[in-house]
Amino acid sequence: MTSPETDTIAETTHSANDSSATERILVVEDDEQLRRMLCEEVEEGGYRVQAETSVENALPAIARWHPDMVISDLRLPGKDGFSLLREVRALPQPPCFLVITAFGTIPQAVEALKSGADNFLTKPLDFDHLLLCIERALEVRRLRLEVEHFRQSRRTPRFHDIIGDSKPMQKLFYQIRQIAKATGPVMIFGESGSGKELVAESIHRESDRKDGPFIPVNCAGIPESLLESEFFGHAEGAFTGARKTKKGLFEEADKGVLFLDEVAELPLSMQAKLLRVLQDGNIRPVGANHEKTVDVRVVVATHRDLEKNVASGAFREDLYFRMDTFALSIPPLRERKDDLELLAVRFLSEYSRELGKKVRGFSADALDLLRNYSFPGNVRELQNTIKRAVTFCEGNAVQAENLPERLRGGLSLHSLNDERPLDMTARLLDNGRIVSMEEIKLRYVRHVLDQCKGNKRRAAALLGIGRRTLYEYLKKMGSSDDSPPE
Repeated sequence: MTSPETDTIAETTHSANDSSATERILVVEDDEQLRRMLCEEVEEGGYRVQAETSVENALPAIARWHPDMVISDLRLPGKDGFSLLREVRALPQPPCFLVITAFGTIPQAVEALKSGADNFLTKPLDFDHLLLCIERALEVRRLRLEVEHFRQSRRTPRFHDIIGDSKPMQKLFYQIRQIAKATGPVMIFGESGSGKELVAESIHRESDRKDGPFIPVNCAGIPESLLESEFFGHAEGAFTGARKTKKGLFEEADKGVLFLDEVAELPLSMQAKLLRVLQDGNIRPVGANHEKTVDVRVVVATHRDLEKNVASGAFREDLYFRMDTFALSIPPLRERKDDLELLAVRFLSEYSRELGKKVRGFSADALDLLRNYSFPGNVRELQNTIKRAVTFCEGNAVQAENLPERLRGGLSLHSLNDERPLDMTARLLDNGRIVSMEEIKLRYVRHVLDQCKGNKRRAAALLGIGRRTLYEYLKKMGSSDDSPPE
């Protein structure tokens, strides 16, 4: 059973209508016997429970744990239950609130309900009735959150097709608007998966070329022998197999934008031809006798460090400076974590519809894992992660176990104070002595717990094991805190 003096959270499987839910309930009661009874009954109902004895202790617990419901006595040491109710109702996404008291009066009940309480119960409690009230209040909250989720998905902060509301993205949107008004080539820098094509398309849509074509091309995907023909076209009979005249990408993009992704992959010979087009706007199709003039704005992108490529001779310096007039840098996802949940919710909604599921949100454990992972693959990796999670999710909320192993076991890469693998190995071994696999497991579990500052729920999620399994490891280690929730 949950001890009110600790931060232990009892985790069980919900046994009510929503078989996949794991709602959190905070019990605030100073009477020890009633507090224990409440925790036992609520846990038996299938919810996760934490207990506190005062408003002063409850407020930081709410901020830290984000419960779905608060059950509070009215008479508490220090501030009373009404004070807690007012604080809770002022939260951006308040939990349900049930008031219990041994001295209930009709005016008190009216005041509690007018202040935002979901129900008012008097002692001695009928625990069957209590569980019914809990389920009804949580169901109303689920429906309210679903409606809000739908509304949010309709007004997700976005710039064209780019989702984001963080300061780095607001700065990027401003730069796009200004650059779109200008003329000349644009260079976009960004890590793989950060959305370089979306930025290029936004420049096109913000410019006076928006009615012209937007032609994206991956330079790395075209064989070197075909580059000139693909870019500039060719005349009939220019080479074996050229049975008819073909327009190149520059001609197809006339009066519009040509987006060259992975421009650093172009060979030096092709870079020289690209530079000439940027300088005078003329192209010569392969095998043609005359040049053609095109009106194309070129936007290029790369994830490479072009300055290093210039220094090594792999990229032409004159081409680099010709394109560097308007340079944009897309912030990686790890530098705009404020946007992560916006993106995750958007992808969740998209793939829920696509896969015919009713997945409405994320469990607290799943959100913790998403927030604490650095996403080296950026938005594309997050998108694929959410698609996988929705695919394997069987309830209405994505759980930690639905996420890929690299997130659930990602402590060694992202959360363990950036500890290097060799340092980790040194911690697991005993002065170089070979130890058993079981002992290594126990030491690793202890290490993860230390990094999680004793938070067993988070440690179990990151280890990819259940809470009871974690307690079995604690028992083997001789921990004094090795009793699983009843």
